[in-house]
Amino acid sequence: MSIISKQTQQSKSNILTYKDSGVDIDAGNEVVEVIKPLANATRRPGAMDEIGGFGGLFDLKASGYIDPILVSCTDGVGTKLTLAVEAKYHDNIGIDLVAMCVNDLIVQGAEPLFFLDYLAMNKLDKLIATSIISGVAEGCKIANCSLVGGETAEMGSLYSTGEYDIAGFAVGAVERDLLLPRDNFIPGDVIIGLSSSGIHSNGFSLVRRIIERSQVDINGVSPFDGQQIFRDILLEPTRIYVAPCLAISKIDGVRGLAHITGGGLIENIPRILPNTMNAFIDSSSWEIPEIFTWIAREGKVPTDEMLRTFNCGIGMVVVVSQDSANIVVNELSKHGQNARIIGEVIPSTDEKSSVVIDNLMRLFE
Repeated sequence: MSIISKQTQQSKSNILTYKDSGVDIDAGNEVVEVIKPLANATRRPGAMDEIGGFGGLFDLKASGYIDPILVSCTDGVGTKLTLAVEAKYHDNIGIDLVAMCVNDLIVQGAEPLFFLDYLAMNKLDKLIATSIISGVAEGCKIANCSLVGGETAEMGSLYSTGEYDIAGFAVGAVERDLLLPRDNFIPGDVIIGLSSSGIHSNGFSLVRRIIERSQVDINGVSPFDGQQIFRDILLEPTRIYVAPCLAISKIDGVRGLAHITGGGLIENIPRILPNTMNAFIDSSSWEIPEIFTWIAREGKVPTDEMLRTFNCGIGMVVVVSQDSANIVVNELSKHGQNARIIGEVIPSTDEKSSVVIDNLMRLFE
């Protein structure tokens, strides 16, 4: 059915359209068509229909679960977006978005099933939007979850020219008897750390202040190695830990996992421990990536602030029984993870879980 409008006494010069107000529906439709093959490439058992409907459909039964618990989470990538805009480099930011969501799912033992994204821009730029969503699709493929839908919005009155924001929403499932963390932590349990790929997606408001203060060119060479482009180090995408963590989640002796995001090791490990236990971490057990040493030195950031703001080289933590520690480390290594024992669980003396870090003085030398 077509809509026929009669022009009244108004002249054509006074007619306003949605496009005149900053929203181009045709451009949005074009982006959807570009996204469809990217989304289709992420399909996994259970995914139904193509992207573009009013909602994304997923058949949980087709995924083979018997007594599943659904787990959901939502997240963004913070002001890392600002650096991406300044560097005019949008290729990996979508991977960050997926990672921040699915890494939160996996710590509860959940397999990511599907993902939806939200992209809001000042003015819809098809090339930038495609670049961002391509990263989202790549992240979904790494995490083996389906990109089943999303939303793209033009909001010129809310965002300045060139600005955009993204958010993600993920749903996963875990069999009821495999839900993490478990309730059998004991003193002497081993804490294993998995290396991060860099800063990941936390602490960038502080990073940007330090960059402004030091007047370093993010599109120039790194100020601490003189070889890599600094932008590439800063915008290295958040590591996705889904495959290796799924592989170990069913191993007998695994107690729990913690995604090391905002709050660092100090605040994230206690989230999975009983109040009667602490985590003892030996900071000499892993190598601190140079980017964190530069941040601490250039910004004169205190050690305790570094530990509460950044992952400092450890992006995921696994707590496991002593008997299973070597088995878990070997399995993680098979999946390409740099995994090492970084500490142990100890009794708490004040009925509140906390983290004790040894060898603090050498952290950011």
